[in-house]
Amino acid sequence: MTLEVEPPEPPELEFVDPNEYEDATISADGTEDIDYRREELQGFLEEGAWTEAFDEWREGTDLEEREYGIARDLDLFAGFDFFWDDFADRVGYHAPGIPEDWQAREYHPELDTWGTVSSINAELTEFGQIVSVTLKAEYVDWEAEYEPPEDLPDFD
Repeated sequence: MTLEVEPPEPPELEFVDPNEYEDATISADGTEDIDYRREELQGFLEEGAWTEAFDEWREGTDLEEREYGIARDLDLFAGFDFFWDDFADRVGYHAPGIPEDWQAREYHPELDTWGTVSSINAELTEFGQIVSVTLKAEYVDWEAEYEPPEDLPDFD
């Protein structure tokens, strides 16, 4: 069943060190500034990657309109971050979510169960993955610059 809703606006990507996220680790040797290519990724999101990924996601999401409405009310889609992970030759992402203390904080009046919170958080993570894959497959036209050391063992 397709979720019949309009896509939200893409997030505004700002500089955040991805290593500050609990769900992302970027390997680097620490001797150079890392180019996360956020400006280019922002352009791709605005050129259509966001909407393309959203359309794919909403065809398969398990969220119902009420749950999607909660995510929109909380402006969670604006909390996504996308960044180039040169070491892994991928577009990394951080998905926002509803915090564990949602009950104590009275986070949203329609949040009533952990099941709803878990469903929203899981689907936001799934959406982030789809955006990441879409960006890499359809928009990113650069190659990773990372060169592994020559003394790595050959596992072939």
